[in-house]
Amino acid sequence: MLSVLAAFDHEHPALTLTDISRRAELSLTTAHRLVDALTRWGALERDGAGRYHVGLRLWELAAPAPRALALRQVALPYLEDLYEATHENVQLAVRDGSEVVYIEWLSGRSAVGVHIRVGARWPLHATGVGLALLAHSGPGFQEEYCAGPLASFTPYTVTDPALLRRMLAEVRRSGVAVSDRQVTPDALSVAAPVRGPDGTVAAAVSVVVPRDGAQVPALTPVLRLAARGISRALGWQPDDPARGAG
Repeated sequence: MLSVLAAFDHEHPALTLTDISRRAELSLTTAHRLVDALTRWGALERDGAGRYHVGLRLWELAAPAPRALALRQVALPYLEDLYEATHENVQLAVRDGSEVVYIEWLSGRSAVGVHIRVGARWPLHATGVGLALLAHSGPGFQEEYCAGPLASFTPYTVTDPALLRRMLAEVRRSGVAVSDRQVTPDALSVAAPVRGPDGTVAAAVSVVVPRDGAQVPALTPVLRLAARGISRALGWQPDDPARGAG
């Protein structure tokens, strides 16, 4: 059943039974049996064209997930303030293994188009939030990630391990991460880490703007203010040396 559900993603939101069978690597008979059970439970829904979609029952089940729910509830007022200050795409994300997962996203009509939605996943090295999270992960994990294959999405995506290591060092030095045209050739992302009660980085917040005319120095203060506000709301006390203020 998990293989059937994993067949759906943002590029494949609607699938036929044959599609599900192929993507889940299941026989058509097995896929039919599992899809029928999931549809009756509400995990899948079938439209008039005979294609299947993820059902609302799964959304209801996932909504109370404690890691995302607590962060979203705490962060939302600061994300809204950040959006009002910039009127650009504002995002909140966490790390899940070697990927970044977006748990909140605010956007206006005039904001630059992005390939991001709540629940979307991207490799860490390609996005601003991903770079901020990767830069503050353990040294062993960083080295393993940098040495691994680095997917490319545009001619500007960083795929050189040595360059990525230098970028991560700059993120730690400056306190912000910049992803320049790595996902789409017309967008630039600036991100800052969000710290939990013990001072470790629990999430990252970002602003995505059109690359042409982007003013990183102007975005940095409001972004840091939002990240600091969320961190404090989560219980981080930067003035307490025992809390890992660095």
